[in-house]
Amino acid sequence: MKKKLIVVAAGFFISSQLCAQDSTSKSLSEVIVTASKVQQKLLETGKVITVISKQTIERSAGKDLAQLLTEQAGIVINGATSNTGKDKSFYLRGAGNGYTVILMDGVPVNDPSFSGAFDLRMLPLDQVERIEIVKGAQSTLYGSDAVAGVVNIITKKGADKALRLYGNASAGSYNSYKFAAGVRGTVEKINYNLVYSHFESKGISEAADTTKAKSFDKDGFLNNAISFTADAPIVKQLRILPFFRYSYIQGGYDGGAFTDAPDTYNSSLTSAGSALEFKYKKGLAKALFTYDKMERNYTSAWGPYGYNGNNKIVELFAHYQLNDHVKVLAGTDYRFQQNLDSNVNFSSVYATLFLQKLNGFFLEAGGRYNKHSKYGNNFTYSINPSYVLNEHLKFFANIATAFKAPGISQLYGMFGANPQLKPEQSFTWEAGIQTTLLSNKADIRVVYFNRKMKDVIIYTTKYINLDEQNDHGIEIEPSIQFNSKLQLKMYYSFVDGNVTTKSPAGKDTTYFNLLRRPKHSVGATISYQATKKLFVSTGFNNYSKRSDKDFNAWPAKAVTLDNYFLWNLYAEYKLAGNKLSIFADAKNLLNSKYQEVYGYSATGFNFMAGVRLSL
Repeated sequence: MKKKLIVVAAGFFISSQLCAQDSTSKSLSEVIVTASKVQQKLLETGKVITVISKQTIERSAGKDLAQLLTEQAGIVINGATSNTGKDKSFYLRGAGNGYTVILMDGVPVNDPSFSGAFDLRMLPLDQVERIEIVKGAQSTLYGSDAVAGVVNIITKKGADKALRLYGNASAGSYNSYKFAAGVRGTVEKINYNLVYSHFESKGISEAADTTKAKSFDKDGFLNNAISFTADAPIVKQLRILPFFRYSYIQGGYDGGAFTDAPDTYNSSLTSAGSALEFKYKKGLAKALFTYDKMERNYTSAWGPYGYNGNNKIVELFAHYQLNDHVKVLAGTDYRFQQNLDSNVNFSSVYATLFLQKLNGFFLEAGGRYNKHSKYGNNFTYSINPSYVLNEHLKFFANIATAFKAPGISQLYGMFGANPQLKPEQSFTWEAGIQTTLLSNKADIRVVYFNRKMKDVIIYTTKYINLDEQNDHGIEIEPSIQFNSKLQLKMYYSFVDGNVTTKSPAGKDTTYFNLLRRPKHSVGATISYQATKKLFVSTGFNNYSKRSDKDFNAWPAKAVTLDNYFLWNLYAEYKLAGNKLSIFADAKNLLNSKYQEVYGYSATGFNFMAGVRLSL
């Protein structure tokens, strides 16, 4: 494995000396909205942001959302390359699942039925136009759970004529089939998009089968989803943006590590709502309402059981440009969550001041006051200075606090509920540098972060606030566009952390606890536009050894998962004036054997191939 990495790294180093390139998804001229809820260039904010473009998503037709996200610096999605229907745990900069806010078109989505963490299996990649990832504590703008960052999944919108048809169809390993069909356009200034997606796979055994007979059954997966969005002008400056989404998944799962079982599950997510947007000469005001309903059902040897919940959010915010150098943003939101017979609500007010273009200096500073129906109130703040030199070199720093409110199941659930729980609170600081070189053809960003959490919620005989969690790490992201055809993107991520907890004797005990999260991860992708019609790319990801636990033993026994190396290849060919594309996506070309979770299977060599149509 080491020899393999040395050869690949050497090849990248040699090729990087040949020539240089155009800006990438971290380009300082890129326009984003997630960092501050208003449109701004990356140049104008010191926050750490990565954009996954429409083109990159189109060239990921053989992947799902989890597989695409886990290839980004600082992100590990545990289960992304295990059986398709296995649950996906989102780890950003080492933070646990549920410590990153997932937005859809700027609106938070979560799972009020149980954990609060959004289930990535619910959203087909076919319905996504663009993704913006903002790292670091973001509770000042986005409230609870934004401890490690925010991921804004921006869905497809209308088109430049009355009717455009689009879709894709593909098939591949494990008897997997994918189909999507959509219509979008603009009629009487009303922009609309309607898309249906279907995916099914026979899958593999979720649990690793180490028996001689190799008789474990396959655990399949099915997803059907529909999405509708619109953007309609009411008067010249006022627009309404309604949306409706429904997703249903079902699949099989096993009884634990190395343990087969005929268990099944199904879940559905219904989201509906609307935004109302008013533009004025020096700013914008926005009101939004969203309703999420989650239903989950399981059938196992323990009998059938389920979780149901719903979530409502009302938010109002506005920003105003006072002059060329000063802008303000203020808002308020109200959230109501219900799970079976229990409910909580919390309200917030927040404000941010922006200082801009002061001889290259920029500053964002803000605060948020939160009032929770159960635990009371808390306050978060953020200070985000940056300095830009000649629009090619940016220094930045972030100092921010964040919080995670106790989940409704932790407060009122059936197992170990504790209504006295306090919110988990964090303090994060980070600093870095980003620069473009060689006439904007090369780009590199280097970031160090340090995050400290207190009142971490753990489960003993019940849920309690006890632990302190300290994490730190570094991310290095270079990219080079050699010419108009050839691009190289790379990253290296390091994360380390430990938890401090009270032992039964009352003494503090500190130990590494980032289970299933590698300390070191490396990735690289080479993209080549061979001709006007032919595009090819190849990439690799390498993950270091990880700690896990064998829960078949009592007490659970510490185990170590081996490092693993994944090499992927993608190719597409355009036909019919670029209206039709034929693609093939091959993953794990070396058929590496590994486990993301102890005792559970991961996919070997696999592929998807198909067609993509846009009329």
